[in-house]
Amino acid sequence: MATQDVITRLLKAHRHGNARAADELFALIYQELKIIAHRQLARQRLSETVNTTALVHEAYLKMANRDEDTWVDKAHFLAVASTAMRHILVDYARKQQAEKRGGRLDKTTLDASALAVSDPAIDMLDLDAALTRLTAFDARLSQNVELRFFGGLSDKEIAHVLGVSTRTVGRDWFKARSFLYLFLNENSTS
Repeated sequence: MATQDVITRLLKAHRHGNARAADELFALIYQELKIIAHRQLARQRLSETVNTTALVHEAYLKMANRDEDTWVDKAHFLAVASTAMRHILVDYARKQQAEKRGGRLDKTTLDASALAVSDPAIDMLDLDAALTRLTAFDARLSQNVELRFFGGLSDKEIAHVLGVSTRTVGRDWFKARSFLYLFLNENSTS
């Protein structure tokens, strides 16, 4: 049986109340989750207390403790995992800021092509605030950013998760980048 068939079977079993199916699914796509976690951590300069494995395991625990999640497919599962990782990293950044009492915050770097700026060193908390404002403005735009930036999903996968065309994903990505660029530059000059 192909991996995709196994994933589909496990997702269906999970939706029907089989708690063990989520564990099997996690084991099956563990390496993909580690790639997502590594990508997110590579964008930041965090202390060595947060590593790829720890981030993946914390995300899994966060996901496992939420009864309302019924993952539709692999892309949706990875999107939810990406969101969980983002929230963990934001919480970690807040904790670091509190410990340092407002000292120098750790920076994360967005891909230059993502925001069309030459050297976009962005604080994780600023990025979270920008995404929160973007969500209030247009939740789909925020989901697009989250799925692309934090989850590493392709346009096709994002389109599938959001239920829109790939052209819409591209247009939304352009709008979201513009919003984030303006918001983050506005905050850096104030």
